[in-house]
Amino acid sequence: MKTNRFFLRALVLVSASALVFCGCKKNEEDNDTSVAGDNAFAESTFNDVVNISDEAGRSGSLSNYRLGDQEGILTSCATITFDSTNTTDQDTIHINFGSTNCTGNDGRQRRGEIIVYYSGHYRDSASVHTITFNNYFVNDNQVLGTKTVTNLGHNSAGHLVYDISVNGSIVLANNGGTVTWNSQRQREWTQGESTLLWSDDMYSITGSASGTGANGHNFTVNITSPLIRNMSIGCRRHFVQGTFDLTPDNKPVRTVDFGTGTCDDLATVTINNHVYTIHLR
Repeated sequence: MKTNRFFLRALVLVSASALVFCGCKKNEEDNDTSVAGDNAFAESTFNDVVNISDEAGRSGSLSNYRLGDQEGILTSCATITFDSTNTTDQDTIHINFGSTNCTGNDGRQRRGEIIVYYSGHYRDSASVHTITFNNYFVNDNQVLGTKTVTNLGHNSAGHLVYDISVNGSIVLANNGGTVTWNSQRQREWTQGESTLLWSDDMYSITGSASGTGANGHNFTVNITSPLIRNMSIGCRRHFVQGTFDLTPDNKPVRTVDFGTGTCDDLATVTINNHVYTIHLR
C-alpha cells in the first residue's frame, strides 16, 4: 500500500512538472532579431557598393575625379582605374582599396577591389553596370557575388530610376557565419542628381529580397514603405527611414522600421506586437 502511494505521488509530481514545462514553452517569447539584423546589414553593404560605383563613375575619367573629396565615401587610399580603350571587351572601372584596411569617409574600413563592367555612363538611360568583387572586405566581412544596375531613365517625377538585382553573400568576420542575399530593387534618385555634390543626394528604395541568415534560417523580405538613404555627412551609413516585413522559416513576420529620418544606427523590430530596438552594423 505504501508502494502504491509512493508511485501515485511520483506520478502527480511528474505530471505537474510536465504541465509547467509545456506552459513555459507555449508562452515562450519569440524575440530573435538576428535575421532582421543580417538582412539590414546585407542591404546596407550591397547598397554602398552602388554608391561607391556611382561616385567613382560620375566623371568618367581620372583627370577630374575628386579623389578624397570629403563629400564622398572614397578616400585617397582608393585607386580608381578606367579601362575604356580596348574595343574588344567591356569598359571597366577598377576601384582598388589595397591589401590592408583603409577607412572611408563613412567610417567603414575596406580592402580589396570592386570591379564595375559598364555600357554607357551611369546617368545614361538604358546603361547597364555589372559589379563584381576581388577579395573585397568591409570591416573584415568578405563580400561576394554579383550586382547588376540598369538605368531605367527618368520617371514622371523627373527622378532617375535604377533596376538593381543582387545575387550575393557576406562571410562575416571572426567565424560569424555567412549571410546569403538575393534581391530585386528599384532605386529612385530623389535629390541631388543635378549637382556633383555627394552630400545632397537622397535615394528611395523599393522591392523584395530573400536569403539565409548567419544562423542558417531562410527568410523573405518585402519593403512596405520605401527605404530612404540620406547621403549627407553623418547620415550615410544606414537607412534613416522606411519599413519592411521579414519572414523567417516557420516564424512570425518581423516588421523592421528605420524611423522617420533621424540619422542614427537604430531600428526597431516588431514581433507578435512586441517591439525591440536593434543597433545596425
